Amino acid sequence: MSGPLPGTFVAGFHDQKDLQKLTYRKLGSTDMMVSSLSFGASSLGGVFKTTDDNESLEIVEMVVKSGINYIDTAPWYGQGRSEEVLGRALKNIPRDAYYIATKVGRYELDPANMFNFSKEKIVRSVRESLSRLQLDYVDVIQVHNVEYVGSLHQIVEHTIPALLQLKKEGLFRYIGITGYSLDVLMRLIDLLPPGSVDTVLTYCRATLVDQTLLGEPLKFFKDKGVGVINASPVGMGLLSHRGPPPSWHPATPTIKSACLKAAQICSERGFDITELSVLWTLEQDFPTSLISSRSRENIKKNIEWARNGRLGEEQAKMVEDLELNFFRFLPSRHWENIEVSQYWNEMAKLELEQTMDD
Repeated sequence: MSGPLPGTFVAGFHDQKDLQKLTYRKLGSTDMMVSSLSFGASSLGGVFKTTDDNESLEIVEMVVKSGINYIDTAPWYGQGRSEEVLGRALKNIPRDAYYIATKVGRYELDPANMFNFSKEKIVRSVRESLSRLQLDYVDVIQVHNVEYVGSLHQIVEHTIPALLQLKKEGLFRYIGITGYSLDVLMRLIDLLPPGSVDTVLTYCRATLVDQTLLGEPLKFFKDKGVGVINASPVGMGLLSHRGPPPSWHPATPTIKSACLKAAQICSERGFDITELSVLWTLEQDFPTSLISSRSRENIKKNIEWARNGRLGEEQAKMVEDLELNFFRFLPSRHWENIEVSQYWNEMAKLELEQTMDD
């Protein structure tokens, strides 16, 4: 298997043969040719489990050397720790070897300071992220979890204009938005002037459980020239043998139970449900899927799956069986609005409002 080399190929750092084993696709209307599998650095912030920073540094270098060339992070991940660890790791990696995206809008664990989409905070946040990352610029700045904003008016009239000004200053090249709610993402793009948004990141919406992204939303984003980043093809741990983190995963008990049974059946038949999930998503028609792990071994597995890139015949049959026997019977395949409602209920209890521009 071989393919053309991406613009991020750096002679002397990359092994050309390794990169030719991967698939690269254009990210919307940007100039970025991104690997079909990309790296989410949320795990480096200790979001899921305690991490070892030295191992994290090795993982980042291994990922970029393999040819995976798109990295995603945010101030929210470990409240700055993910960006700080990445900054240390990237010091030893050629800047031309990767694309990197971070975010604005979501920050602290306590509800009072969790979200702030105001112009003042956005400007400060971008500069703070660059400082933590030890970079002069990033490729993409994304507005994080836009469905949590008190009014889309804030993002349309203040947040995006602030980012457009910072973009002119050369601090980043493209603007993105992220969220779980596909409806909100599409509404926001329609409300903004054409070309304001270059990328969209959504998570858990193109998995073996929930394929909502693959219908009208994907067509909508393509028609608008917006590059799609599909995050968490394993549903934030739902489609794994260990299952999702019980303390915070928002899926309903019914969804969790179906996924657990599906994982058990896969294991009994000699399949790894995580491998099936990643290979399935790599076959879908969007530029890249974002995975995250703090484990060197798990990252190695994902790199090999990306080099393979397709389900085998028996694997494809197993995927069909999971749909027929488990997932199609779910009364709902998603958890939309559950977390958003919890957030606003907590804000109401505390008698708090989001910081908004006039």
